[in-house]
Amino acid sequence: MPISCPIMPNGIHFFVMNDDKRAFMQINALLKAKLTCLAGNPGKTLTAIEGVYLYRINKDERIECLSDPCIGIVVQGNKRAVIADEEYRYGEGWYVAYGMGLPAVSHITGASVERPHLALLIRLDLYILTELAAYVKPAPRQRIYKGVTIGEVTAELLEACLRLTNLLDTPERIPALAPMLIREIHYLLLTGPEGEDFRLLGSGKNPNSRIAEAVAWMRENYRQPFNLAELAAHVNMSLTSFSRHFRRITGTSPLQFQKRIRLYEAQRLMLTEGKSAETAAFAVGYESPTQFNREYKRQFGEPPRRNIEHSRLHQ
Repeated sequence: MPISCPIMPNGIHFFVMNDDKRAFMQINALLKAKLTCLAGNPGKTLTAIEGVYLYRINKDERIECLSDPCIGIVVQGNKRAVIADEEYRYGEGWYVAYGMGLPAVSHITGASVERPHLALLIRLDLYILTELAAYVKPAPRQRIYKGVTIGEVTAELLEACLRLTNLLDTPERIPALAPMLIREIHYLLLTGPEGEDFRLLGSGKNPNSRIAEAVAWMRENYRQPFNLAELAAHVNMSLTSFSRHFRRITGTSPLQFQKRIRLYEAQRLMLTEGKSAETAAFAVGYESPTQFNREYKRQFGEPPRRNIEHSRLHQ
């Protein structure tokens, strides 16, 4: 069953808890204007603030990627995402937070040049979450954490994001003020309605954080074969517990997860660096181009060359 956020009568996913709705809308309008100005071109815009990115998409798109630990705040538009084999629907007034590098397929809907999809992305720092969690009382959990969080954006959180993006107008202030604002945003996530999810990310003593550590290791070492028992021991888990929790959180087995990492990286090499399918296959750890082509088609629905040609046509 899809996990859906409430939809207001105007069709926009919008809900705010414990904040004045009018204040939220005013702040969101300011942030929307800021992103429209700063993200002039479609796609991902890097900013002068490390770990902060802007997104603008002018048409409906299907996007496949491996996420990094981050929070993406939708400032305008709607989105449907399949993350670790579960479907989520969210949009303006909502955020999605990835606790680890999970495979995600996103569908941008209702976007146009006149009304683009706008989002602010901030990388999550697990060390900051660990430090700040000591100052926040634990909250009871209502569900099992599976590596991704969908939550409503409060006016307080959105206002901190607006102050962060406003720093881009005064670059000389970024080194001094950006770290404090990013820390404030992490604190607001910890103290928000979904705060216990972020607390789990900052604690190294639970299965979620240990799987996150394993995923990070796999993202760094995806080219080389690995021993499952050794990887489980590396994150201080038994093989049985590791396999069970890994599948619960990522929706797949460790070996299948490694395969997805390789295929996404091969796609990136072909799309952004112009590598041939054979060169990309060897670069990500495949020994057989035939096996690579077969698994690539199974993942993306078409052979490498055709997939890259179609991707370039839709850029």
